Amino acid sequence: MASEKLTPKGMARRRLIGAAAGSAILAVTPATGGAGGVARAPGQGEESFDLLIRGGKVVDPSQNLEAVRDVAIRDGKIARLGTDIPVARARQVIDADAKMVTPGLIDLHAHVFPYVGPYGIEPDPYFLARGVTTAVDAGTSGAFTFPAFRRFVIERAATRIRALLHVVSIGMVAGSTPNMGELEDLRYCDPKLAARVAGENRDLIVGFKIRFSKQYTGANDLEGMRRARAAGDEAGLPIMIHIGGSYTPLPELLALMKKGDVVTHSFNSHPHGLLDESGALLPEVLAARDRGVWFDVGHGAGSFSFAVMERCLKQGFPPDTISSDLYSANLNGPVYDFPTTLSKFLLLGMDLSEVVRRATVNSARVFNFGAQLGTLQPGAEADVSVLELREGEFTFTDSDGKTRSGRQKLFPVVTVRGGKTFYPPAQPA
Repeated sequence: MASEKLTPKGMARRRLIGAAAGSAILAVTPATGGAGGVARAPGQGEESFDLLIRGGKVVDPSQNLEAVRDVAIRDGKIARLGTDIPVARARQVIDADAKMVTPGLIDLHAHVFPYVGPYGIEPDPYFLARGVTTAVDAGTSGAFTFPAFRRFVIERAATRIRALLHVVSIGMVAGSTPNMGELEDLRYCDPKLAARVAGENRDLIVGFKIRFSKQYTGANDLEGMRRARAAGDEAGLPIMIHIGGSYTPLPELLALMKKGDVVTHSFNSHPHGLLDESGALLPEVLAARDRGVWFDVGHGAGSFSFAVMERCLKQGFPPDTISSDLYSANLNGPVYDFPTTLSKFLLLGMDLSEVVRRATVNSARVFNFGAQLGTLQPGAEADVSVLELREGEFTFTDSDGKTRSGRQKLFPVVTVRGGKTFYPPAQPA
C-alpha cells in the first residue's frame, strides 16, 4: 500500500506553464510503525484488505456512530466497518489508537488555482496533507481560465477538487485591488458563457460563485445576482454567493436564491450581514433557510466573527457547513488550515460530532460530487481522515483579530484518499 508525505516546501513539483509549478507529491515511500502503517501479506483463503485503520474512535455522523471501530479498505472503497478485524488480513495497518477517525473532510470553500491571480494555493500540501480529501474551489476561475485550472491543477492533484465557476469570466484575477473588482465591468459577467463552460465540464464544475462586496462589485451586485441566477437556472446548477459589505442589502439578494443555493461568509461582522442592528437574525435569512438555502462559514481572512457566530448560535442558527476559505493571505493566520477552523467551533461550544457533521455528511449533500462521500459506510469512497484531538491551551483568532483561548484543537495524523495514505508536515505543538 502506498503512502506519501506532502510538505509545502522542498517538494518535487510538476511544472505548469513555463516555470510555474503544479500540485506535486513526493515519491511514494512505505509507511512504518506508530501512526503509520505496517506492510504485511494476508493469509491465503482469508478475506483480504489493502488497508486497515485499527482501533480509532470513529465519528461518522452519517451513521450516527461515535465508537471504537476498525475501518477496512479494498480497491479504493470502504470494505468493512467493524470491531476486531484481524490485522493479518490487511496489507497495511494504521494504528489509530487514541485517535479520531472520520469520513474524509470536505472543505466547501477554498482557493486552489495557484499562479493566476493573488488567491490560489497548491491543493495537496495545504489540503490533502492536512486532513482534507475534497476541496471545492470557490470561484477562483471563470470561463476564460477554467481550461487551465482543469488541465494544470485539478487533473494533476491528488486532492479531489471540484469547482464553483465564477459567473464573471475572468474569475478572481484582480483580488481586491481598488477600482478593479471583477463585477465593476458587467461585460465580463456573461451567464450564457458561464453556463456553456459549466455544461462542457459537468464532471468537475458543481455550481457557480459570485462575490458581493462593494470593492468587487461597485453598484453592480444586484445585476450580478440576476446574471448568476440566470447561469444557475440555465445550467441546472446551484449558486454560491459571497456576502459581507455589499452595496445592496442582503434581503434583496436572498430573494433570488433557491433551494440548494449557498450563502458563504455567512457569519462575518460586515454591513448587510445576517443580523439586524439589534443583533437579531433577519426574517429573510430564516425564510431562506426554510426554503433550503445552505449557510456556510467560509472563514477567510476577513469573513468570520466569533461574536456574530455566537449570536447566531444563541438564536438556534448554527452553520449548515463549515469551510475554511483558505488562500494565500490567511495561511499564516487567522485560518492556518481546515482542522484549526473546525477547532474554533469546539471552542464555541458545538459538540464534536456536530462539528464533524458540518465538514462531512452535510458538505457531501450540498453539491453533486459524482462519488459517495461524507460517510464510512461500506461501498463509499475510501476517503478517511485520522485526526488527533489534543488537550491544552490554544489561542484562536477570528477574522476581526479577536482572540479566544480554547482547551481542544484538532491536528491531522494521516489522510486516506481513495485508499492511498498521505501524511502531514510537522505540526506545531
